[in-house]
Amino acid sequence: MKFTKCIPVLTLAIGLAATGCSEKRTTSSTTVTDSDLERAIQSRLNETPELNKVKVSANASKNEATISGTVASEALRTKATELAKAASPNLVLTDKIDVKPTELTRNEYTEDMARDARTKAKANGEKVGNSVDDACIHTKVTAKLMTDSSTPATKINVDVDNGVVTLRGDVKSRDAKTEAERDAKSIDGVKRVNNRLQVSTAEK
Repeated sequence: MKFTKCIPVLTLAIGLAATGCSEKRTTSSTTVTDSDLERAIQSRLNETPELNKVKVSANASKNEATISGTVASEALRTKATELAKAASPNLVLTDKIDVKPTELTRNEYTEDMARDARTKAKANGEKVGNSVDDACIHTKVTAKLMTDSSTPATKINVDVDNGVVTLRGDVKSRDAKTEAERDAKSIDGVKRVNNRLQVSTAEK
């Protein structure tokens, strides 16, 4: 009788052990790998065609990821970081994306583009001549300053009139002032650069 009563207890113990193993296997199978996290982030990025060349590397155990590559605008860079972070809660993201605007040739630059450039320039307190050439130069100089880490583009105003570029605003060093002028002179169509940038008092 004693032996018979032990059977259900033994059966129960075996059942619990089996259940425990089953649960262990299930938990293990849901572990996210580095590749899983990379695919999840890449899938999010691919929703935007301009971001499908951004590269992703991840460390799933630490919930960390790095995105790298080149995009055409700061807005796309911001969007890339937002999409990547949305792929995993509390993701620790390292952004190594470079911004490099797509450079249009003068022949590709249209009157509509020139009109938009003048509108944006006016909103920023900048002056651009009525020709398409002046608008094209303004767009290229601004983009060049934006992608040069030595020049604080947001603090530099760019005026263009008949191919003559005038730089106004504040910079932190004489080197930044020189670099901004060099950037402007490197753009095709620029006849002359008037460098009126002011070096902040602390750096003079």
